Amino acid sequence: MARMPRIVLPGQPQLISQRGHQARVIFRADADYRFYLDHLDKAAQRHGGEVHAYVLMDDHVRLLITPHAEHSLARILQQVGRSFARYLNATYQRSGGLWDGRYKATIIDSEQYLLACYRYLELDPVRDRRVAEPGEYPWSSYRAHALGAPDALIHDHPLYQALGPTPGARREAYRVSFHSCLDESSMAAIQTATISDGVLGSDRFKAELMAALERRSATIPAAWVRHGEHALAGEE
Repeated sequence: MARMPRIVLPGQPQLISQRGHQARVIFRADADYRFYLDHLDKAAQRHGGEVHAYVLMDDHVRLLITPHAEHSLARILQQVGRSFARYLNATYQRSGGLWDGRYKATIIDSEQYLLACYRYLELDPVRDRRVAEPGEYPWSSYRAHALGAPDALIHDHPLYQALGPTPGARREAYRVSFHSCLDESSMAAIQTATISDGVLGSDRFKAELMAALERRSATIPAAWVRHGEHALAGEE
């Protein structure tokens, strides 16, 4: 069966998830993480995309990116994927597929889920029991958002900027948000989004999104019209 083409709406954030083939370890050394992040930055600049949040675990990657153009996201991930595969093949004398199929991409309702997705990504190492606190993990965007660590890759979304009038106020407000857990419904919706190609948002958001796509004469997947506030489309 032919794959459903992904729907990309320029200017709308997307949650990206990509796992190593058969859950194999992808990142083995600090240099591997640095290479990926450096080339992600280069690809985003070249093809037009803003990276708002990220986490790199040893066997998977999760990103929050706003593409500037319809083909930005695919070209960003294609470029970084090819560069990273060549690097790993040369460094570890490996061969074969790197990723477990194509990446998953879910369009995000910014007002409802964007900052929740920030937290979900940056808490990944804590959930996986790699660290006790998100600031202890070096390969996520938490230190930039909460502690002010320099990170050239990060482009703050307006909703993050709205957390406070100064960088210090924004960081403080962001740290405070980690004092409470994500509610169960949001957690479940985001978890489903990491394994789906579709939409993460309310029925109203999906209706607005479909209207925008219709104006662009884009093909809308039939699954997107399902009911339920947290329903996601394109589940495999």
